[in-house]
Amino acid sequence: MTTTTTEPATVPERRPEERPVTGRGEQRRTADALRELRRPVAWMTRLGIVLGAVGAITNLVPFVGIAEIGRALLADGPLDRDRVTGAAVVVAVALVVGWSCNGTALWITHLADGRLQADLRRRMVAKLGRVPLGWYSATTSGQVRKAAQEDIDDLHHLIAHHDVEVSGAIALPLAGLGYLLWVDWRLALLALATLPVYFTAYAFMMRGFAEKMTELDTAFGRVSAAVVEFVHGIGVVKVFGGTRLAHAGYRRSVRAYGDQYVGWVRPVLKLEAYTSMALSVPVISLVGLAGGVWFTHEGWVSPADVLAEVLVAAVLPTTLLTLNQGLTAQRKAVAAAGRITALLDVPELPVTAEPRRPEGNDVVLDGVVFGYEPGRPVLQGIDLTCRAGTVTALVGGSGAGKSTLAALVPRFHDVDAGSVRIGGTDVRDMAPEELYRHVGFVLQDVQLLHGTVADNLRLGRPGATDEELVAAATAARIHDRVVRLPHGYDSVVGADARFSGGEAQRLTIARALLADTPVLVLDEATAYADPESEAEIQDALSTLVRGRTVLVVAHRLSTITGADRIAVLDDGHLVEQGTHTELLAAEGRYARMWAAHRPAGAPAAEPTEEADR
Repeated sequence: MTTTTTEPATVPERRPEERPVTGRGEQRRTADALRELRRPVAWMTRLGIVLGAVGAITNLVPFVGIAEIGRALLADGPLDRDRVTGAAVVVAVALVVGWSCNGTALWITHLADGRLQADLRRRMVAKLGRVPLGWYSATTSGQVRKAAQEDIDDLHHLIAHHDVEVSGAIALPLAGLGYLLWVDWRLALLALATLPVYFTAYAFMMRGFAEKMTELDTAFGRVSAAVVEFVHGIGVVKVFGGTRLAHAGYRRSVRAYGDQYVGWVRPVLKLEAYTSMALSVPVISLVGLAGGVWFTHEGWVSPADVLAEVLVAAVLPTTLLTLNQGLTAQRKAVAAAGRITALLDVPELPVTAEPRRPEGNDVVLDGVVFGYEPGRPVLQGIDLTCRAGTVTALVGGSGAGKSTLAALVPRFHDVDAGSVRIGGTDVRDMAPEELYRHVGFVLQDVQLLHGTVADNLRLGRPGATDEELVAAATAARIHDRVVRLPHGYDSVVGADARFSGGEAQRLTIARALLADTPVLVLDEATAYADPESEAEIQDALSTLVRGRTVLVVAHRLSTITGADRIAVLDDGHLVEQGTHTELLAAEGRYARMWAAHRPAGAPAAEPTEEADR
């Protein structure tokens, strides 16, 4: 769902989310998570592993067949045609069997990958539909998108390719070395002669790898911080002409990162360039032939045996490369599995087995205690009654708990103590669909889906007619803007239609009008609007709140002076309640706030309730 709002091969660069998981406990946890995610298709991957191993082993048969044909050609006396023909037939059959096994193995593992991805996405969609709405406030859409798309894609190579390829990369050299041991143990050692050179150099190159990556991460973090700092201050930089000076911090960070990167990578590149020759086919073949000449001269093996050793030894570098790539895929998949599991383990909103329906539209908060973290309450002992058909405003300083309190009514979170009731029914005893038929909300953070304008408006009432749609948009003062779009109400948000903040806000008001819920929660919809948009939004809101039970979070006191009741919050406590006039007369917290924020020349009390609404 979208909204409108070269390092050497041995040390590939990875994005931060792809870096190795640190800590043995964390590694074990994420590895267990990956194993658990794969469980539904484990039998399919095991079958793929078996077929992949068989296919790899049969791919060794042509090398053995070539050696047998060589022996027949080099044998004294007349050529044994039956022996040559038999070897050729065995080679042909082995090739067909090998290709068939490998193809079938990959088909099965790709099928397993498709099933696993479909299952995980279904589970994610189900999970996202059952988590508390407040979870989305603390979780960005990018995090959800990454888990649902990129992280699942990171499992693709592991499930569809990795197991088959790694099984073949292990089975082929083991079978080849077993064959060489059967021919002559010295040939098996000769095939492995160049590997110690590479492994020794590789171990040297990997010394301090974790520490180096940590240092590079820190240096790159300084580069990112310099970029963010420059972007945030670009307006000031342009005004005062300090572009060159502003670039200085970025240049220093980039230079330090580059020097650190080059200082580590340059000697590693040189060493790898030399040592990688130990795994090149020409070097392996040359070592095999040189050793073979010696072994043949000593009478230990025949020339045909040397040919078999050279062919088998040439396969080893490709299997090592496959294993190295497999380890990279494994690390990415383990990290992705950890994030996917974390999403699937998000606690769900409890749903009662015996749902009840509200009887009326009164909203009552009784002894409410709530905190985002255990032992750290944000709201304490809140008692508040919002009578049906009235407007109740929540005011207070920044961090007083206004938005948190309002979010408890549509059950963004569950209270730690006390209760929130609508029509006498605790919101925890209502089915979610019943709750959202009674409670609507318009928030500052406008969310429009990547779909048509009509689809966005019908979110709360999919069966609304076109006439009802137009009526809601007209009442929200957005109809004229929509009909000017290329395709009217069928215009796609983000493609055919781009709305300003005020226009998007009026669309959400039209959506709430169309949903026609009797209870409405407003989190100051005009906080960031320009004066012209604010007037239009206020007109739309005056239509929206008529006849409903409204709980509004007010950031500007001048907008709520006509409210039926004003509740003043301070540090999570409800300290005052009353009308605007009553609270001014009490000369308490609200009166001090009004004196501090009252527009110049404004009277102490606003004229009439109707005018303010």
